[in-house]
Amino acid sequence: MDSAAYPTTTELAGKTALITGAGRGIGRALAFGLAAVGVRLVLLARSADQLGQTARELNAAGAADPLVVPADVGNDRQLRAAVTAAQARGPVDILINNAATVEPLGPTAGLGIADIRRAFDVNVVAVIALSGALLPAMAEAGWGRIVNISSGIAGRPGTMTGGTTYAATKAALEAHTINLAAELAGTGVTVNAYRPGGVDTAMQAWIRGQDPARIGSGLHDQFASSYASGALLSPERSAASLITRLGTAATGQIWDVADVPAAASRAARL
Repeated sequence: MDSAAYPTTTELAGKTALITGAGRGIGRALAFGLAAVGVRLVLLARSADQLGQTARELNAAGAADPLVVPADVGNDRQLRAAVTAAQARGPVDILINNAATVEPLGPTAGLGIADIRRAFDVNVVAVIALSGALLPAMAEAGWGRIVNISSGIAGRPGTMTGGTTYAATKAALEAHTINLAAELAGTGVTVNAYRPGGVDTAMQAWIRGQDPARIGSGLHDQFASSYASGALLSPERSAASLITRLGTAATGQIWDVADVPAAASRAARL
């Protein structure tokens, strides 16, 4: 882990954070970064093995024992069970909706309806449902943070030809974010979206490993060249930019990793 990238803020200490997609990539990096500043963790992802490994490494690093909740956020029953398990441990103060699917990829004419619906279930529907389930306790406490992990594709949808469903889900996610922030104005609960930049994750590697004939040669070459150029960020450095912002009262914003706060920028240079 690139632990030097994490900020040293203490204003979140003692809070509880639920992170979806916490078994790898940005979600895993956020877990380590938040644990480092004293946040208790609820880790949610489909893969029990990856979650278990993350929890063991967090324990070895001296973090408080995280709650591991294997669940597919795109499955209504599993999502409800995950909420029940998380709330049984106490109120959740911070929700980071990080789980997402980039599928289906490829020309629009070849996309299946079931795959399109699955993408919206995971990337949008689950976010709204999970936020709605955890909001009452946040509002009662007068403090809460919801962050929805988006993508730069929402602002530049024409730059990812072959990713029309992914682009549509992230645009919908950002619209929901701003709308919910307006709904919760004055409650002490903030809602923001975060565009993490090009990050060296398993999702990126998966796209590079796909047959160009299936997803489109342009899309494949775009991701392959980005990796080959060394332009990708580490998950830890992207996570640091987000963690630095969590203590602020800003709401209804679309944060971009490129707009790194001063504290995160200093940490990233260490």
